[in-house]
Amino acid sequence: CSVFLRVVALAVVSIGAAVATVTDLQFNLFGACVALSWVIPSATSKILWSSLQQRENWTALALMWKTTPISLICLLIMIPTLDPPGAFSYSWNYINTSMILISGVSGFLLQWSAALALGATSAISHVVLGQFKTCVLLLGNYYIFGSNLGTTSICGAFVAIA
Repeated sequence: CSVFLRVVALAVVSIGAAVATVTDLQFNLFGACVALSWVIPSATSKILWSSLQQRENWTALALMWKTTPISLICLLIMIPTLDPPGAFSYSWNYINTSMILISGVSGFLLQWSAALALGATSAISHVVLGQFKTCVLLLGNYYIFGSNLGTTSICGAFVAIA
């Protein structure tokens, strides 16, 4: 019964977040394939990271150190297929390179905070926290900056948060 309730709660949160964030109803097959191809690796990595961190009693940085090689291998396999123009056709100047480095540092901090959250909670809690963050950002953007989300998105965000 406990597992069923978790699945129902996660489904409600996911549906609410989806309703809150979907503003464009055009279907793109390539985008859908990319999104679907990431579901299994993402879920697997969250569960694996959480169980490894709790079972081996690793810190967040130790976990990142241990899992980085496999993450790099996955990226090296995926990048040529998902980013056909590639790095060689990119305009590498000072500003673009600086932005990529800043993005890399931000990505590291994001992964570190994810590892900290996974170590303190569970994979399901981590997913729910991510959905909560998305909905709070949407509602904050609506409230502070007056963005036009639409009634459906606002209702979806409130459902996910509730």
